[in-house]
Amino acid sequence: MRKLVSIVIPAYNEADNIRNIFTNIHSVFSTLPYNWEVIFVDDGSRDETLVTVKELANNYNNAYFLEFSKNFGHQLAVKAGLDNAYGDCVISLDCDAQHPPEIIPEMLQKWEEGFDIVYTIREEDKRLSKAKRSSSNLFYKLVNSLSDIELEAGTADFRLMDRTVVNVFRNFHETEPFLRGLTKWLGFKQYGIRYEPAERFAGTSKYSFKKMVRLALHGVTSFSIKPLYTAVYVGLIMSLLSLLYIPYVVYAFYNHIEVSGWASIIITIVFFGGLQLIMLGIIGIYVGKMFMQTKNRPNYIIRSTNLKDQS
Repeated sequence: MRKLVSIVIPAYNEADNIRNIFTNIHSVFSTLPYNWEVIFVDDGSRDETLVTVKELANNYNNAYFLEFSKNFGHQLAVKAGLDNAYGDCVISLDCDAQHPPEIIPEMLQKWEEGFDIVYTIREEDKRLSKAKRSSSNLFYKLVNSLSDIELEAGTADFRLMDRTVVNVFRNFHETEPFLRGLTKWLGFKQYGIRYEPAERFAGTSKYSFKKMVRLALHGVTSFSIKPLYTAVYVGLIMSLLSLLYIPYVVYAFYNHIEVSGWASIIITIVFFGGLQLIMLGIIGIYVGKMFMQTKNRPNYIIRSTNLKDQS
């Protein structure tokens, strides 16, 4: 009996990419001894993404969709796909064709060799701007230095998970999951495959610098309390450094040296005020995450789907 491979593809305003990625996957599996299905997760798109996916579903019995009630974000879209996929293994990849389906056979080979998770590592794309590449490298350095997980630079959300891993993954109900970190944290037998990113087929990237910073903050605060310790250490160091100012004050007092210069005072106040706000912000992020988690709201809402309930 052939094994079933489920493929999860999050899509947000990707109408021009849907048919292309499905065709590429179809071409890859035409030479492989597996049954396969594709589950598109429409993440509150405002274009014709859902219409295009429904047309595919009408023409192919292995094309499915999950429609979100609004935009819940890429990470939760992938999580929703994993929650509703029932293949012997599940592969997640992006819709824009930059995650090349051509390496799926290699991923499946490693899975058959006994690896539970086969993740991918993107080689540096020289076509991207220097600023984009620098921000990407900074992202991984920040996550690795401030969290308790170690991610290779370029680790992507293009991965294969065995059914056993997916079943464990379904038990996670974090409001802001950082899937790359969770995958690494899970353990199991893992194998990394390096790949050259393809050119985006159509449209533009949805990951702005702001979203990259936010994702990094989620990653760090989801797996470590190191930032809290860092805030304490910085506060302690600054307090000790401020003690160095005492000898100068004593010297100035006994020698009747006039202490002038409001600018230096203002700069000092602004500096320490900003430092305190940063520390409060770090603490606030953790408190905010706990606040949202205790509400126990559903992480996403599915408005419609053509998947049959297999629970």
